[in-house]
Amino acid sequence: MNVILVPLLQLLDVVLELYQIVLIVWVVFSWLAAFNVVNTANGFVRTAMNVLWRLTEPALRPIRRFVPLISGLDFSPLILLLAIYFLRGVVGRMIFAMA
Repeated sequence: MNVILVPLLQLLDVVLELYQIVLIVWVVFSWLAAFNVVNTANGFVRTAMNVLWRLTEPALRPIRRFVPLISGLDFSPLILLLAIYFLRGVVGRMIFAMA
């Protein structure tokens, strides 16, 4: 059983890590767009932001329903990053216990 479960948990850990990176890149891009550092009319920037939005919005939308904006700041990415960090810790402990 561990022969199958450990690689699956390792794969889950890698996927969660990649999603953390995507989420951080989305936050940075959104800040750069908000402060007019990047031109959102640029085709590449628009495409990159659209892809990042499509990857992150399904996970952020449920959090935004419960966590309102505080002084105009959206804390849903931070909450999601903390949740992913917690999940990665749980997965890592499971891998360590099974290996």
